[in-house]
Amino acid sequence: MKTLKDAVRMSDFALTAEIFLRPETDANSLRVQADVLREYVDGILLTDNQYGQLHLSTIAAASILLGHGVDPIVHLTSRNRNRIALISDLLGSVALGVTSLLLTAGERAASSMKPRPKPVMDVTAVELIHTASAIKIDEQLTVNPDFFVGGLITPVMPKKDWKAKQVRHKIAAGAQFLQTHICMDLDILRNYCRYLVENKLIQKTSVIGAVAVMESVEDAVWLRENRPNVMLPDDVLERLEGAADPRQEGINICSETLRAMSGIPGLVGAKIMAPRDLTTIPAVIEASGLHD
Repeated sequence: MKTLKDAVRMSDFALTAEIFLRPETDANSLRVQADVLREYVDGILLTDNQYGQLHLSTIAAASILLGHGVDPIVHLTSRNRNRIALISDLLGSVALGVTSLLLTAGERAASSMKPRPKPVMDVTAVELIHTASAIKIDEQLTVNPDFFVGGLITPVMPKKDWKAKQVRHKIAAGAQFLQTHICMDLDILRNYCRYLVENKLIQKTSVIGAVAVMESVEDAVWLRENRPNVMLPDDVLERLEGAADPRQEGINICSETLRAMSGIPGLVGAKIMAPRDLTTIPAVIEASGLHD
């Protein structure tokens, strides 16, 4: 079975993708989605009730994917769980044989969700990363997991006095990889990665970028307005708006961005998200020339 951990260590450019988790998602639909992606990516991210989108637990979904021969990247958030629940899920991941974790604070649920869920925030994202790292060396466990522990970061255009405190804190807590929010602004991404390289932070962790396949200008506008920290330059929206075939143009934009990202020093891979049609992800990877 291919794993993200092995791909980051041994391949030229690792690729992952998000799978659709919705209230109606069942075991069979997970397997069907995995089959669309498995030949193209090194791991599949299972998002954790992202933005209040309810679905089966990521631990249950991970069990189904592992049984289907696909490496799941289990996303766990601290917004809606206390430390007991989080440690329980981490130990469940150990028992299943999960190899990769993406550990974050999580986003606020949509305002339309009623009744409003109460945020817990018993631990921060940094503390959650530290907890997973501690489990890896816990002498009380019969088997210590070789987790590939990750966190989330937001690319910025570094200023002279920028210290990258959150990046440094997550690395110190044990983050072996850091995945960016969706960033298709290559100028920001290049300058951000240059800072990490020049300050030798890249020697302590691996950075994975994130892109989205948009099938219309409406998709791009929605992402900009509804997903925090998404970075889409104006020329992306202009190309989608003026395209005779917006879906194909979205594939072209994403594949070009992916190809450019593979040449940025400090980036070891990318995660691809498709808001509508999962089959656009293999199309993007094929068009990028990054498919083995």
